[in-house]
Amino acid sequence: MIITRTPYRISFFGGGTDYPAWYKENGGAVLATSINKYSYVSARFLPPFFKHKHRIVYNQQESVNKIDEIDHPSVRETMRFLNIDKGLEIHHDGDLPTMSGLGSSSSFTVGLLNALYGLNGQTKNKRQLALDAIHIEQNMINENVGSQDQTTAAFGSLNKIEFGGTQEIAVYPIVMKPARHKELQDHLMLFFTDFPRNASEIAKEQIKLTPKKSTELTFMKQTVDQGINILQSNEKINEFGKLLNNAWKIKRTLSSRISNPKLDAIYEAGIKAGATGGKLLGAGGGGFMLFFVKPEIQKNLKEKLKKLLYVPFRFEHSGSQIIYLGYTDDNYY
Repeated sequence: MIITRTPYRISFFGGGTDYPAWYKENGGAVLATSINKYSYVSARFLPPFFKHKHRIVYNQQESVNKIDEIDHPSVRETMRFLNIDKGLEIHHDGDLPTMSGLGSSSSFTVGLLNALYGLNGQTKNKRQLALDAIHIEQNMINENVGSQDQTTAAFGSLNKIEFGGTQEIAVYPIVMKPARHKELQDHLMLFFTDFPRNASEIAKEQIKLTPKKSTELTFMKQTVDQGINILQSNEKINEFGKLLNNAWKIKRTLSSRISNPKLDAIYEAGIKAGATGGKLLGAGGGGFMLFFVKPEIQKNLKEKLKKLLYVPFRFEHSGSQIIYLGYTDDNYY
């Protein structure tokens, strides 16, 4: 049996420029970090004592005999991608809910790839895991997803990620003073808005509108380097929050489905309670909202948003990892 642990992510700047519809022609970039909330995938070859060949357990349970019969798109297409013909048992557990703007679907795909490669006796580097996950989600499942979630899930840490060109993805770790790194984390607060969303459906409209949003997407890309410059300079950290606020105002114009009156009300309540800036994470429509808040007034913000679930977090630096590897001498196949 193999168990993998793969982090979720928070994206600060550049969202929208990581869709191939944009970066294939214009290049894209994001500033994003993995966080210490994880997707866990366990996988093993299933002994042939059952009426079914494959068993997949997530918020549903599937017992099937053929890959084509698997409903879970990522499991089905990842098994096809790796040409797996042996019986498998796969379990998934996540620290946070799916479809919530933290890249959970891509974290699952990256973690599953890592696990199934391991079962086949192979080790793939983080770049290959990211590229394989991007291919599976964009070209095999045909999801309306970008390329940042898979990359951050695979690599981990706080990075500038560039998209496009011959490399497809290029990852640059963000180096800053330890005190600055802590200062950034200490100013971030995460709240769950509890609104259901489907990232692929929301992104579909945004992708469709991409040719008409060149000015906005160019600005979104520029904020990546602006944010990095703030973190690596002696500017007050509050400037990072102001930039988040400006970027959110632009992002919500990319599609009518990114925000709605209820989400706007939550954001405005956060600003009135003292937040410098923030954003809705992911494609939009609901899920998690991030605020940039001075530590001394965070208690006030929690009180103002007490109807929402506050989720403490920290950055993480490992990316997708195999955390358990158990061998067996059984050779049913």
